[in-house]
Amino acid sequence: MVKGFYRFVDEYGDSVRMTVFKDFYVYPPMKFKNKKQEDFYWKTVRDVRKTLPYAKLAFATLCETYEYILTIPDEKTREKHLKRLEKDIFEQYKPVVKHMTKNQGKILLKLINRETDQSSFNIVKAFLGSFRAGFWQTFGKFFGMNMKAGFHPESNKDDAMIDRIAHLIEQGQL
Repeated sequence: MVKGFYRFVDEYGDSVRMTVFKDFYVYPPMKFKNKKQEDFYWKTVRDVRKTLPYAKLAFATLCETYEYILTIPDEKTREKHLKRLEKDIFEQYKPVVKHMTKNQGKILLKLINRETDQSSFNIVKAFLGSFRAGFWQTFGKFFGMNMKAGFHPESNKDDAMIDRIAHLIEQGQL
């Protein structure tokens, strides 16, 4: 997990090695009130483990797409590119998302929000427009998903647990 190290010479001529680490989080051990609560935790771990790579991929795709769109000068070409991108994403990820549980879908939306600092609704609205974002929000609501739901680990216990699990997975501790 070492991000990099540097050597520098201090005022006395000594060579010193300085190591820079990524942020890491230390949590107290989990304590469960009963078996049901422990089962819920491990089910959430399984779901976060399955969906976190897709949330990170969504963030990378979002950044790449945004940078590329800035280079396209006219609106018509931009719209054509976004429609082609939407079609490609559907073809590639529909089989994966189709096999996710409803809870995994909700966690995926939460993790996308965590990675991008934006709700899924706002992302779709920015790239595809209000009408299509409204369509997907309505479609998601039909299946119990809310694309407008935020990610608030400081005030929501479930979001805090998802955030904790995601940090531990990213650090290689889970």
